[in-house]
Amino acid sequence: MDWQKWQDRYDTADSPLARRLVTVQECIRLALEDCPPGPLQVVSLCAGQGRDLLGVLPSHPRGQDVRARLVELDPRNVHVAAEAARSADLHGIEAVAADAALIDHYDGMVPADVVLICGVFGNIVDGDIERTINACTQLCKAGGRVIWTRNRKTPDRVPLICGWFEERGFEREWVTAPDELQAVGVHRFTGQTQPLQTGTRLFTFVGYDKLQSAT
Repeated sequence: MDWQKWQDRYDTADSPLARRLVTVQECIRLALEDCPPGPLQVVSLCAGQGRDLLGVLPSHPRGQDVRARLVELDPRNVHVAAEAARSADLHGIEAVAADAALIDHYDGMVPADVVLICGVFGNIVDGDIERTINACTQLCKAGGRVIWTRNRKTPDRVPLICGWFEERGFEREWVTAPDELQAVGVHRFTGQTQPLQTGTRLFTFVGYDKLQSAT
């Protein structure tokens, strides 16, 4: 998969992915508005070109309060994200070319006020989805939010994902309606943040097409 070219799908007006991006951006806006005063921390797993967060921060009142680490394996997408942050004078944004599945890459930026897991759950097996959700108790601060996405194609894993979050002390704040193909969810952490377990791999990025062909 050419993941830089894949990003062009967001530019197709009113496509499911374009609508998903707008929804995620609105969730980020609302989450930042509800954060306490002072510096804020955000981490993004498999961040792509950072269109979700970087589409919000330049015009958001809390934009300059945010320190963020965007972790993405494709160096071309990382370059695009870094240039976008630089052009917007967002000096607190780090775009890192690294394997987002390795929890060590978030050390020093967690626990975060906002954890973005967008475009991940549809590309990994169920066990890795649950493992990643479990790790959110290390990545997210108490009162912070995880904003996540998952398509609703068969088998629809959104109810399962919600259940896994809620079993671990995350309160469901909002999930898109069942008839929206690209689901977006927001879960707020009401539990106690756990120590970061360095050396942990959260998932193996399989890819949606391979997962579908295996079913």
